[in-house]
Order: sequence, then structure tokens, then C-alpha cells
Amino acid sequence: MAETAVCYLIDKLIPLLAEEVNLLRGVHGEVSDIKNELESIRAFLKDADKRAESEGDIHDGVKTWVKELTKVAFKIEDVVDVYIYHMSVQRPNRHRFIAFLNKIACFVIKLKPQHQIAIEIREIKANIRSIMERSERYGFRSLQQTSTSTTRKRYDPRKAPLFLNETEVVGLESPMEELISVLENTSPQRVVTAVVGMAGLGKTTLAKQVYDRIKGHFDCHAWITVSESYKTEELLRSLIEKFSGTGHVGFPTQNTVDTTDEVALKTQLREFLQKKRYLVIFDDVWNNEFWGDIEHALPSNQNSGRILITTRKAAVANSCRRSSSVHVHMFQSLLLEKAMELFSKKTFEFEYGGGCPPELEELSVDIVFRCQGLPLAIVAVAGILSTKDKTVYQWRRFLNSLSVEMLNHSDTERILMLSYNDLPYNLKCCVLYFGMFPKGYSIRCGRLIRQWIAEGFVKSEPGKSLEDVAKEFLTELVDRSLVEISEVDDEGKAKTCRIHDLLHAVVFKKMEDLSFCQVFSGDELSNFNAVARRLSIIGSSIKIPSTIDVSCVRWFSISSQDEMLNSTVSMFAASFKLLKELDFEDFPHLDHLPENIGNLFHLRYLSVRGTRVKYLPKSVEKLVNLETLDLKGSLVCEIRFEINKLLKLRHLFGRCNDDKEIPMDGLRGIKVKETGSLKSLQKLVHIEANTTGFDITKELGPLTQLRTLGITKLRSEDGSSLCGCIEKMKCLESLYVSSTSEEDIIDLESMTCPPEFLRRLILVGPLRKLPDWITKLQNLAKISIWSSKLGDDPLKVLGILPELVVLGIHNEAFVGEQLHFEEGGFPKLKVLDLDNLKGMNSLIIEEGALPVLEKLYLKTPKLQKVPSGIQHLRNLEMLLFNDMPNELMESMDPNEGHNYQIVQHVPSVYFSCEHEEYFYRLRQFGWKQL
Repeated sequence: MAETAVCYLIDKLIPLLAEEVNLLRGVHGEVSDIKNELESIRAFLKDADKRAESEGDIHDGVKTWVKELTKVAFKIEDVVDVYIYHMSVQRPNRHRFIAFLNKIACFVIKLKPQHQIAIEIREIKANIRSIMERSERYGFRSLQQTSTSTTRKRYDPRKAPLFLNETEVVGLESPMEELISVLENTSPQRVVTAVVGMAGLGKTTLAKQVYDRIKGHFDCHAWITVSESYKTEELLRSLIEKFSGTGHVGFPTQNTVDTTDEVALKTQLREFLQKKRYLVIFDDVWNNEFWGDIEHALPSNQNSGRILITTRKAAVANSCRRSSSVHVHMFQSLLLEKAMELFSKKTFEFEYGGGCPPELEELSVDIVFRCQGLPLAIVAVAGILSTKDKTVYQWRRFLNSLSVEMLNHSDTERILMLSYNDLPYNLKCCVLYFGMFPKGYSIRCGRLIRQWIAEGFVKSEPGKSLEDVAKEFLTELVDRSLVEISEVDDEGKAKTCRIHDLLHAVVFKKMEDLSFCQVFSGDELSNFNAVARRLSIIGSSIKIPSTIDVSCVRWFSISSQDEMLNSTVSMFAASFKLLKELDFEDFPHLDHLPENIGNLFHLRYLSVRGTRVKYLPKSVEKLVNLETLDLKGSLVCEIRFEINKLLKLRHLFGRCNDDKEIPMDGLRGIKVKETGSLKSLQKLVHIEANTTGFDITKELGPLTQLRTLGITKLRSEDGSSLCGCIEKMKCLESLYVSSTSEEDIIDLESMTCPPEFLRRLILVGPLRKLPDWITKLQNLAKISIWSSKLGDDPLKVLGILPELVVLGIHNEAFVGEQLHFEEGGFPKLKVLDLDNLKGMNSLIIEEGALPVLEKLYLKTPKLQKVPSGIQHLRNLEMLLFNDMPNELMESMDPNEGHNYQIVQHVPSVYFSCEHEEYFYRLRQFGWKQL
């Protein structure tokens, strides 16, 4: 516990002592002494933490010692941060006489903070010496490693979560087939299926596998995580939002989503679902009254509606019987054979051919036996052992520790705690971060990485950006089976992640013990722990007393739909003197930021993503330590302050959502100038290039370190200048460019040496032709072109790209009549989207083209025949025809269609019509019109 706090503080003091000598004049030696004291203590911390956790009440004094040391570490951080703030507010003046007066004033002003910090540091040093003296009576052993892991292996890029392989399933094959059979039964009655079992068995994993397999066979579907505390109206809104995300006609309006009237929400859902075959998964249901709260929103409409519930309580399943047919699957733990198979896959994935070496078999069986057939425990243990040397000595040591650790707590919880304790201190901080969000919450990976960086958890390494190092942290946590990737994009890249509910409970307790964060959900903040480093408010009806002391809080977030909290934000935010992160992404009703937000000198992360905020106060320009400014999806359409003062800014996200004008692809940038001095920027999206006074070369030329760039409203005459800037961006990985209108050509033809690491390219607007340099993009994984009006078939150019995974041709990007996929083309393409190509009437796919294609979306209204060659696409999983001629649809009718054999190998084939009140669906075993 204390190791995390102390090691983090030492890492913070080292650069401070190296770079802030003048700033700490008079107390520099005192701070250096404290660092040395902490260094000497650090050697004993792992032993102290371990004994505080494992020896229960025998050594309450040890726990007290650890907690006191943690508080001292926090106090040091507070003192230093306050002092840095006082020193930084004194700004130099260029006028000599005024500068002289300021110098005198500054000297007087500095005397008090210097004197005060000196007194406080001496008190801290006395406390540390007292703590050190008491450590001797406990006989702590010196353990010099900074990680509790015995052996830490180097990051293996093959395991990167950014390009995930299909999830391995062990022991779920039989229950999966059973559930699929029940859910796909043609009985017209509404059926509820409940998966019941103890925590850690893999109920959610099973449900997710089933959901992914069959969701395409239903007219609409939704996955909802419920958990212990829920509000019915919020569940109903979540259902509406999930259904509306699929884009079907007739979905509830946003006004309905915003309502808090439960009856209105249920009525809207019933009306929408009345004539549809729906599938809904409710994951992690605890309350016996849940079904009574939700059943009237899900009609028994004689259209085979299906509901799947996962729960730890059989009573939850039984409560559904009063109004529905219920099938209960009692989930059992894995037998030893399957448990060993899972263990071996996770532990030896890249060694020994994926199997256990003979000398470790007996130990492996003993270790797996301790896990009692619980998949969560097995993968957690395997995650630890995969990082250690595969020797009998190391494994016997681990088995012995596993036996001791499991004496005092529930087995799975102890195993998860072992996984946590095995982490180096910086990864412990990263895992604790998940506890600040609601149970079951999936957080965007990019958001998580940027917040880790803002917290200081991530340290630079030679040849790597901070973002690269943070991604490796996430990779290691996934490899250790502590973090789950919950959603991936079309490229197979991780979008969101979460931790298991059992681990969340472990982390939550650890987080509060460490004063890492205090979470309030429906409680009054009057009992707030003033030492807590972070404050998370979740839910509504939170009472915030004006007298609360939040001066030590470093991170603040609200996750709520309660508009009443809006009025308290200004008052509350003003009290945060040492705040580093202010995250309002999960508070969509926020409509303003306080004018004095610029006083938050230490602020590094500010997000109003998805809120109703319309403008940023001018004082934001005073946030000189800001690293992330996230305005995406807000109503901010222009930055009016002097952004060039934010020299540490690494990420600027702008995408106005005020709906005053709808661009070609629905994306509108923001107006901003003076970006050229922001040489720390890694991501700059999306900014308007036709802003008055915006000079492409001046604004973008110096930003050679950019990884992501998004430019909207590019004028034709600025294309050449943009090309010159892009060629200097050697690290660029993602590029988005849109023109000012559907008539203004995007001229990017003057580029000769594009960035070699470019992986994503989106071009929105007319093109004379595809730029010649595209063929040089040997690492390109995704390309989308919109409204390009290309007359020549672009496939000859794009088909030779060796790493292309996703291709989108949208909104008359191609205006010719025929697209031809030639043999050998697009060797790695998995997703192909031909959208709104109004002139195309022929699509030819030669055998040997698109060999690994999985998803094909077609909206080509003049296409009269089934595309030639679809029968060759043996890996195709989904085929969607949108707004296509009736003749084409009828030709694939399984009963009478003469082209049915062409698509019969595709598991999910859809026809949709956006402009009518019906939705067509084609399935292998039958055809139905709704």
C-alpha cells in the first residue's frame, strides 16, 4: 500500500530536484534529505505491505505503520505542489522598472511560502525518522526490487491488445450450444434465459460469446450491464440508446431519452418493439425485483422476443417465472482437464508449443487445483506465471505463496490480490484507476492512457513516446488477465476496456484503504476523507456541502444524468487548489465551466467531451501544465483564448456538435489559431483550416512530432502547403482531411514522401484522382474516402496495399458503373463498406480476391444482380444490403430465389430499407418480412 505512494513520490521528487533548483532555493536541501529518507525506507516497503495484507490482526501495528507512511508521502506531495504554485504565479515583466519592483515584491511574497515550507518539511522529516525507528521493532526485511514480481519479462509485442485475436473459449462449448438452441428456438412466446452461477465462473464471457454469435439473427439487440445498484429509468434510457445506435427507423427520439418519466420510457420501448424480434442481455443482475421493474418495457408480442440474464442468485431467475417462460442454466466450475487446458493456453501461449513442459506438470496441476475450477482465478494465476521464469524453483515458490495467501480470504479474492501484489508500483496505480469508475464500466482505452499520463504514472523511455509506454502498461495488464478488452474496432484495435466485477471489489477496497480515491454514489459528501487524492461522484441526488475541504483532491469526475449538479460545479471546482484532472465526459448536462478555472495551476487534463459547454473561459490560457484538452462532441466551436501559452499540451480534441451546419461526413471541426508553438502536441483533431488568419505552414509546419492530425474545411489552394507540413511529420499515424464543400477539390498530389507509419487515412471531398503516394503507405490499415467523385476504379491502387484491413468508399466517392476486385488483391482486408454509390451497377469479385473478408456492406441502389464472386468469400460472416432493389432481394429468397446458393454460406445476411416502416432479414433457415 505504502510502496505505491512512496515510490510515486520519489519518482516525482527526482526531476523536481534536478530541474527546479532555483524554484526550491532555501529548501532544496530539505527536500533532498526527504528523498534520501524515503529511498532508505523503500527497501522495507514490500515486506511491510505484504505482512500488513497477510498476517491479519496479528500485526495491526504494521498496518498502522504503513498507513502513517502513506499519509506522510501525501503530505510531502501537498507541500511541494503548493510551493510550486506560489512560485509560479510570479511572472516576469519586460519593462525594467516594473520588473525591478516586481522582483522586490516577489522576494517579499516568496519569503512566507519558503519559510512555511521549511517548517512543514522539518516536521515531515521528524515524522519520517519516527516511522523509521518504529520499523525496526517489526523486523522488516530489505527487498531492493521496486516490483513484487520475482522476474519481469520484457513486453512481447505479439500480445498487444491493439490487434486482438479471436477470444479463446475453454469449457464453454457445451453451454454455449445449449443457450443458442434455446434463444434461437422458433417458439413465438417471449422467453427468459438465466445463467446462474458464482462469481468468477465466466457467466459474462459465456453470455458475450452467445450474444456475438446470434445477435445478427434478431431485428434489434442490446447488451445492458445492470450490477447491484441500478435505477430503472437509467436502464430504460440505456436500452433506448443501444437500440437507437443501430440506426433503424422508428427508434425513440433524443427528447424521449432525456425524459425521467419511467412510464413514458416503457411506452416508447413497447411501441418500438411491438412488431420486432428482439434480443436483450442483462448482465450481472442482483435484485430479485429486477424483472418486475423491466418486464413491461419488453412486450410478449408473439415475435420470439428473447431475454438473457446473468446472475449469481437463483432467486432472480425464479422471479421471472410469474410472467414468462424461463430456462435456467446452472453454470458449473471447470473440470480439471478443461481447467488445465485454459491454464496452459494462458501461461504457455508463446512457449513450449502452448503446452506445459513435463517438469512443471505436477506443479501446474497443484496450482490449478487451488483455483477450484474458477476461470477467473485460473487466468489470474496464469497471468502471473506467464511473466515468470518457467523453472521448478520459481513455480514451487509461487505454489507455496498461493497456499499461504488463501488461508485468510475467499480463494478467488486472494488470487486476485496476489495478481495485484505481483505488479510493479506504477501498474498498481493503473489498476486502482479502474476502481474510480462504476462496476462494469467500460472506459475508452485512449481516455485511460491520457489520464495515466496526466497522473504521472507513465515515465518516458528512450525511443518511445509516453503514449507508447502507456499502451505497453495496458498490454501487460491484459496479459496478466487483470484487464479485459470489452470492445474492438473494425481494425481489431482495442476501443474500450474494463476489469471483472470481482477484481473491481478488490480494487475498490484497496483504493479506499490507500486513500487513492473516494467514490460517492447517492451519499452525502459530509463524510469525505480530506486525505483522499481523488473524488468520483456517481449517480444523482448527491448533496455537496459548501464546507467540504477538497483542497488535496487531484482528480475529480462526475458520472451523472442529474442536471441539478450543474449549479454546484462552479462552486465546487473553485475549491480544488491542487487538481490535476477534471473529467466531465460522463456528465452530459454540464453547460459551462467556471470563469476562474485558470486558477487550477496544476491541471493537466480537462475534458468536456459530449457536454453542452459552448465556450471555454479565457482563463484556460493560464493552465500552463495542461496536457489534454478534450472538446469532442461538445458545443465548443471556437477557441478564443491564446492557446499558444499551453506549451505542454499533448492532445487537443475538437469536434463541434451544435448541428448548425452538417458537413459531408457529419464532422465539424473547431476554429483555433496559434497552434504552431505547441511542439509537444501528439494529437490535433479536428480543426478548421479556413479560419481567418489560419496559415497552414505557420500553424502546422512546426508540429513535426504529431501522431494524429485532423483538418476540416481545407481550401484547394492550401493543399500544397498541407502536403509540405505532412511530409515533415515522420511519426504521423492517422490523418483526416476534409474540403470546404463538395465542389472544392482536395489537392494533396504534391506530396512525394508520405509518413511511413501512417495507418489510418480519411479523405472527405472531391479528388481529381487518388494521390500517387498512397501506394507507398505500406503500413496503412484503414482508408475511407467520402464524396471523392472518382471516375476511375480506385481498386487497382488500393488493392496492392499489404496491410489494409478496412476500406470504406462512401457517398459517391466513386461515380463509375463498375468496381472490380481482381485476384490477389486486398490480401488482409476484413471490412469493406461500399456506401451510397448511386452510379454503380456492377460488382465483380474474382476468385482469390479478398481472401479474409469478414464484413461486406453494400448500399448501391442500381445494383440489379447479386455481386459476382461472393461465393468465393469463404470467411464472410456478415453481408448487409441497404436500400437495394427488390428484385435483388427476391433473387436470394431461400425458397424461390435463383441466387440463394451464392450467399447461403454467409451466417448473417441482411436487407434493410431506411425509408420504409419495415426491416428485411435473410437467414439460412428461412425468410421473414416484418
